[in-house]
Amino acid sequence: MSIVIRNGTVVNATGAYPADVLVEGERIAALAAPDSGLAQQWASGAERVIDAAGKYVVPGGIDGHTHMEMPFGGTFSADNFETGTIAAAWGGTTTIVDFAVQGKGTSLLSALDKWHSKADGNCAIDYGFHMIISDVNDTSLKEMEACIDAGVNTFKMFMAYPGVFYATDGEILRAMQKARDTGSMIMMHAENGIAIDQLVAQALASGHTDPVQHGLTRPPELEGEATSRAITLAKVTGSPLYIVHLSAAHALDAVTQARDTGQNVFAETCPQYLFLSLDDLAKPDFEGAKYVASPPLRPKEHQAELWRGLRTNDLSLVSTDHCPFCFKDQKELGRGDFSKIPNGMPGVEHRMDLLYQGVVKGEITLPRWVEISSTTPARMFGLYPRKGVIAPGADADLTVYDPTARQTISASTHHMKVDYSAYEGMELTGKVSTVLSRGRVVVDDNAFHGAAGHGTFLKRDLSQYLV
Repeated sequence: MSIVIRNGTVVNATGAYPADVLVEGERIAALAAPDSGLAQQWASGAERVIDAAGKYVVPGGIDGHTHMEMPFGGTFSADNFETGTIAAAWGGTTTIVDFAVQGKGTSLLSALDKWHSKADGNCAIDYGFHMIISDVNDTSLKEMEACIDAGVNTFKMFMAYPGVFYATDGEILRAMQKARDTGSMIMMHAENGIAIDQLVAQALASGHTDPVQHGLTRPPELEGEATSRAITLAKVTGSPLYIVHLSAAHALDAVTQARDTGQNVFAETCPQYLFLSLDDLAKPDFEGAKYVASPPLRPKEHQAELWRGLRTNDLSLVSTDHCPFCFKDQKELGRGDFSKIPNGMPGVEHRMDLLYQGVVKGEITLPRWVEISSTTPARMFGLYPRKGVIAPGADADLTVYDPTARQTISASTHHMKVDYSAYEGMELTGKVSTVLSRGRVVVDDNAFHGAAGHGTFLKRDLSQYLV
């Protein structure tokens, strides 16, 4: 059908301007000045007109780091691909890139098939996959090429979680060499897991079992050290490197230094590191378990450094690392032993809103909000210009955003399948009004109009940031 979004302010990463947007079928057909005869002609002939007066019209958000239905510590993250993508749509996100997980002793391609079976026909918005490599060998290195052909060209590795996902420096080096040769990219969870495990064992042996110990036994220095080591391995191999969920000033300093020398190093941060802190992990009566994720929340002083990194582009984008576990029955697995608390927090629904608070508070500009939430993820992960921009020919993934609306985040009103909110009671300025996914109105007038199965798999191209 044809839809016209009238009287709004279109915001791309390059700037903001008044424009009407014509949608025909699944694509953006054209833009026109709101008071032009052409715009009036569109409105008179459209099957639907959406009035965006006083509102922003922005590209649908792209969350490049989610974990739907992910196995961890004997349980699974609470959102599946249906509930998680519906929640994402409510928050103005129209694309996710999730992680297929290779188990030890299995193949990359079988893992990819397994994640396709979880997602296909169940997603309310479009989706792609990264691949987690937990078993580096000749076969899996060869299979990286087949994954790239299948549109999965980013490969996550872990310097943490010995015995589960941990990779040695030698294994990382081999995977980086393959990434260099194929034009793909290694994503790195950069924490020194060997040292962390020792600190965890010592804390437990001393009777320190509360959730705050999760943060105290994973100090920011060990994230900084691992980040520096990963950057060095990338420099030796000539491989690009993407640091996931960067949380600490120590790691940011390493990324900044590498980027200043022209190295292909990129990093994301997450809303929890911008708005929450170690104080939340220290909440009494086991409440801190709600905030257990890895890397952990940091002391508040790290937040200003992360906002600075977003302004300088040393932090390229913001993803959620959405990996929700219910407080009851899941987080409670770690009562009496913080090391058994499932690692992960919910957030896919509120990323766009939380980042908009950076605009409200003067931390980032309006176009930068769009850049870090949509345009850069599209370019970083090979989806641009199909996604991440309001321009003729792009997918009609559009979010109409009311910058003056007020809302309060609460588990009682969110749509994620988890029994708590990490931002419970937080009052925000700005709220999603209407969301289109490939030309279909999926959220409007405080109601969901989409459906599981509307979302399609995105076969991604190589990153557009590599030099």
